[in-house]
Amino acid sequence: MALNVSYVTRETTKNLGRNPTLTVASVITVAVSLTLAGVFLLVQEGVDKLAGNFRGDIELIVFLDPDISTAQREALAASLDDNPEVQDFHYVNQQQAFEEARELFEDQPTTQQLLREADVPPSFRITPTNPDVQSVNSLRDVYEGEPGVREVESATEAIKAIQDLSEKLIRGVFASSLVLGLIAILLIYNTLRTAMFARRREIEVMKLVGATNWFIRVPFILEGLVQAVLGGLLALLFMMAANTVLFGALSDGDYFQIFTAFDFTMATVLWASVKVGVAGVIIGALGAGLAVGRFLDV
Repeated sequence: MALNVSYVTRETTKNLGRNPTLTVASVITVAVSLTLAGVFLLVQEGVDKLAGNFRGDIELIVFLDPDISTAQREALAASLDDNPEVQDFHYVNQQQAFEEARELFEDQPTTQQLLREADVPPSFRITPTNPDVQSVNSLRDVYEGEPGVREVESATEAIKAIQDLSEKLIRGVFASSLVLGLIAILLIYNTLRTAMFARRREIEVMKLVGATNWFIRVPFILEGLVQAVLGGLLALLFMMAANTVLFGALSDGDYFQIFTAFDFTMATVLWASVKVGVAGVIIGALGAGLAVGRFLDV
């Protein structure tokens, strides 16, 4: 018995309307699961951008003793020049450092009045060849004990703190989306099982008149896929809302400047939506496939 488009459409629509409560529950669960998966992708993208912003800045500052000798300073410069782990560096003398400090505290007149040139040490500003945290820490250890060096500062601690926090957040969001995805599969599975049970007599008659396995199964499989697709479309709306309300509020700079990396373009959101949409189709296919395989043995 050949499949007919109008028949498949009519039967799929009828199945969706037969159990509206279960259908709505399945669609909403799929939507929430995919939204969390989409947020997981966006957070990952934002953290990568944020780490990139840090890595694009000066990674290492070697603060020198104000009374460092010329020979010690030149020896440090020669060491930096010969070090393959150093991509670029430049020297900032005490007067230049003092001007930088005055600009930094321009909104704090009291601090500016107390600030003296002798309080601000000269330094070497270094851009490492490899911006990874471990490599920057190794480079910092090399120069920390050198003669004439007061201390060595880097952005690695900030990067590491952000990465640790993001990893915990990403793991939590991913675990939540995975659990909800499994629940969505079970809901679709249960919805189709209920629909097949309600039509068991009709299915028996169809078998007796020569209906093939796929002729009977296709409307039920499409029902599961439709639920997943509707959930995916709803997830797209949720992700757009999250991008505007949540990430938009973070990236406007009113709270923390570092969260400007979470200013996502519509293209980024849509690309994440494509990925979660594929995941939604997989959820629908798994739920439908399990149901027809278990309860529609024809």
